Amino acid sequence: MSEVNLVLQIINGLQIGSIYALVALGYTMVYGIALLINFAHGEIIMVGAYTTVFAIQLVLSKSGLPLYLAIIPSVIVCTLLGIIIERFAYRPLRNSPRIANLITAIGVSLLLQNLVMKIFGAESIAVSPIFEGNAISTASISISKTTLFTILITVVLTIALQLFMKKTKYGKAMVATSEDYGAAELVGISVDNTLTMTFAIGSALAGVAAVLYVSAYPQTTQPLMGSMLGIKAFTAAVVGGIGLIPGAVLGGLILGVVEALTTAYISSRLTNAIVFGLLIVVLLIKPTGLLGKNLKEKV
Repeated sequence: MSEVNLVLQIINGLQIGSIYALVALGYTMVYGIALLINFAHGEIIMVGAYTTVFAIQLVLSKSGLPLYLAIIPSVIVCTLLGIIIERFAYRPLRNSPRIANLITAIGVSLLLQNLVMKIFGAESIAVSPIFEGNAISTASISISKTTLFTILITVVLTIALQLFMKKTKYGKAMVATSEDYGAAELVGISVDNTLTMTFAIGSALAGVAAVLYVSAYPQTTQPLMGSMLGIKAFTAAVVGGIGLIPGAVLGGLILGVVEALTTAYISSRLTNAIVFGLLIVVLLIKPTGLLGKNLKEKV
């Protein structure tokens, strides 16, 4: 096992782990504030991937504009889709048992998968490289611009989200809503608007993740692409501590590095088994996740 190859595999792991982290942020925000596991989140990424592909093929390639501008329509479409899902699928069930929300989330996921499959077919669609240009090289290591931009964008968005939650009026309203719906309403916070904003931000992050994922894996745009990506990102959120922004990022990076090292040095066939095995180990040792804290609930 050469040191250079190990470093390259860790960098590759940080790239896919950064994508997992962005997706996990959407999961952790919705769960932390709405106490809902949005299993349709992976399909929002899938819609963002299709938006990216068609924006590049129909507009950006023909006009000569930079392909990375596809991030704009992807974020817009994913944000609107997230708002629509929250408004028509989840809001009417807000006071229902949690199992009703879970079943609805699965139903929305299957609806989006089959709708896209009916419209565009089940075949994969390829896309041109989005972040073009020469790789950044040192004496022994070469890092592609896609990898570098993926990691950098994730770091910037994570810091921006943390600052938004802690420093802005809307972020503090989201924190207050996550603590107690009733108390938040008593101090003048609109719970409906806050939850809508939560889904909008989470879905916007999914739109960014869709562009980065398509850039890293140009052949993967197809109706079922969001299923495994969503499950792994949810696993990352649980491993790090679901409901916590730093936990989602930490979990995503850990899963990405474990996945890359397993593929390189053990077997690609065992990658998913080891990733989900890591989830089981973490839950056995620390059920609240690596950064989670045990909270006593009054009854």
